[in-house]
Amino acid sequence: MQLRSATLVLSLLAAFGGNALAQTCPAGTSEAVTYPVTKKVEQQDNYFGTTIADPYRWLEDANSAETHDWVVAQNKLTQSYLGTIPEREAIKQRLTKLWNYERFSTPTKEGGRYFYTRNDGLQNQAVLYTVKKLTDEPRLLLDPNTLSADGTVALAGTSISPNGKFLAYATAASGSDWNEWKVRDIDTGKDLADEIKWAKFSGASWTRDNTGFFYSRYDAPKEATKLADINYFQKLYFHKLGTPQSADVLVFDRPDQKEWAFGGSRVTDDGNYLIITATQGTERKNRIFYKNLRQKNAKVVGLLEEFDASYSFIDNVGPVFYFATDNNAPKSRVIAIDTRKPLPAGWKEIVPQSEQTLVSANILNNQLVLDYLKDAQTQITITDLNGKLVREVALPGIGSAGGFSGKRNDTETFYSYTSFTTPATIYRYDMKTGKSTVYRQPKVDFDPNAFDVRQQFFTSRDGTRVPMFIVSKKGMKLDGSNPTYLYGYGGFNISLTPSFSVANLAWVEMGGVYVMANLRGGGEYGEAWHQAGTKLNKQNVFDDFIGAAEWLVANKVTSPSKLAIGGGSNGGLLVGAAMTQRPDLFAAAIPQVGVLDMLRFHKFTVGWGWVPDYGSSDDAEQFKALVKYSPLHNLKQGGCYPATMITTADHDDRVVPAHSFKFAAAAQAAQGGAAPVLIRIDSKAGHGAGKPTAKQIEEVADRWGFLSRALKMAPAPVAEPAKVAAQ
Repeated sequence: MQLRSATLVLSLLAAFGGNALAQTCPAGTSEAVTYPVTKKVEQQDNYFGTTIADPYRWLEDANSAETHDWVVAQNKLTQSYLGTIPEREAIKQRLTKLWNYERFSTPTKEGGRYFYTRNDGLQNQAVLYTVKKLTDEPRLLLDPNTLSADGTVALAGTSISPNGKFLAYATAASGSDWNEWKVRDIDTGKDLADEIKWAKFSGASWTRDNTGFFYSRYDAPKEATKLADINYFQKLYFHKLGTPQSADVLVFDRPDQKEWAFGGSRVTDDGNYLIITATQGTERKNRIFYKNLRQKNAKVVGLLEEFDASYSFIDNVGPVFYFATDNNAPKSRVIAIDTRKPLPAGWKEIVPQSEQTLVSANILNNQLVLDYLKDAQTQITITDLNGKLVREVALPGIGSAGGFSGKRNDTETFYSYTSFTTPATIYRYDMKTGKSTVYRQPKVDFDPNAFDVRQQFFTSRDGTRVPMFIVSKKGMKLDGSNPTYLYGYGGFNISLTPSFSVANLAWVEMGGVYVMANLRGGGEYGEAWHQAGTKLNKQNVFDDFIGAAEWLVANKVTSPSKLAIGGGSNGGLLVGAAMTQRPDLFAAAIPQVGVLDMLRFHKFTVGWGWVPDYGSSDDAEQFKALVKYSPLHNLKQGGCYPATMITTADHDDRVVPAHSFKFAAAAQAAQGGAAPVLIRIDSKAGHGAGKPTAKQIEEVADRWGFLSRALKMAPAPVAEPAKVAAQ
């Protein structure tokens, strides 16, 4: 045991410039990159008898002058490097042309009005419109592009009052998770005096009498450290229209439970109940409380209080509440609970678990609309309220569908369908007849028939069968020469499904192959699939990703010298772990806004909420697992790492930029090969949500430009016009 501990300390110190045997890197042409000098400090931490050096701890202080100077120097280097790539400008031009197409959200209906967003193509933010009839000329209700000169203030949430007279809307500045809520009079288009601050991870749910709404918030943080300080003790409030936030009524909180959050709480469509969903971090298990809004001074009642499973409220029929749950059903089922009866007598199964994974459900036309995943592809099933099959919804092809929102008696709804070669098309669906009709169909400057999409299954290290999608130009040669971008996520029960991406389309047009792997840790096959990639099982996720890469190489789709990997957030962790575990397998890596310091992630903003997926270094057993794969702690001095471009943003208060800062500093110091290690630090941007179109285009152009050099791609006619096709 002592020998193992000593070896661990040595390898971890080596990662930060300590004495270790350097690897012998293969000969290559040096890019002659001179990195800014990054100082080291004497910082060591003791984890259960193991000493871990953290020489770049000072980069955690985003407000210090030293950190600012380091960011400026790193960005100068990165932009200088990217500026010498001749293909970048042509890539940007093609991206701009592809991005310039009309995009719509699925309409929702409230108070006799329809609401939807539209982006005319290159607008930085989508604009909110309203109409009374679908055939009417739309009226602009809210244009976020007018809220800031550079488009960095985004619409983060909306909620329409039941009478259709008021719009509660949230804005987020520079990509931060902090939201400010305001209220707009829909008839006049003018804002009321109401203003809500310090909301985060919260919607707004109106009462049926239209007098106000419920929302969740945190206590006001310190201004200087609001993007880094840890967030605890969320509270549920009621805001009455026309009153200041200081008068808001505290509806529910748990001072004894600092990690509980109530952001998903909502008023039932009939206005009779407030459903309070209590969550703890990203753990799928939750509790359900409710409050009868028709009874004066009614108390909050605990309905499901065990944190034993996930319970997602669907709708109610009077006192009978419908839920989708994975209780005794890893792929989820639908149940009904009669709140007039004690449990378990009031519990009834409506739709049993099936072979497919139930993703979500709603009640429309007094029928259940069930959204399933089969091998990461959408299937929509409609049943009556007793679970009897009514019909399957015929979708246009192998892809992803979403929407089907509305109220219990609605006979009309809308959904969006997309695939790798189909831009999001909006359909109107008649719940009575089962007929789908196209409502909005975008036109994009490309020919979908020029591409091949296939789903491939491969075997991971432990024998698990894992799917991935492969997108390429038709006629791809299997000779190992194809530049390939392998993308993954593998965490938090999030499923990756087929969707249209201008960025990925441009990559394939350049002659690249795009591959999306459905790794364990995601939700593609239910909760068992998710749990197989969490905590002590997290290595399964990296093994799946590496297994996908090995299959691509073995089957001559690509070769290590032509293979790049990418992913964001938890996917950034995936990339960091893969490139440190198998640097020989990849020519390039792009970890985006990644969780890269697995020993300290829980000490910033909402990082503590990820412990259900990752575990914590505060636990001895979990520390042993974390330190084995933590990207920051597994860089080896003199290692031959792939060309790497780390991306982050100065306003990322989800995964604080310190993760990327420290990893970049350590990787630059450790790199023993010729490949560059760069960091791209965006300004006035956050984790990704609400990023202006202009910034998205710049970032993607940098990404593909970087890879075009790293993978030695032949110049492709990326700026040539393509056939315009309606999808």
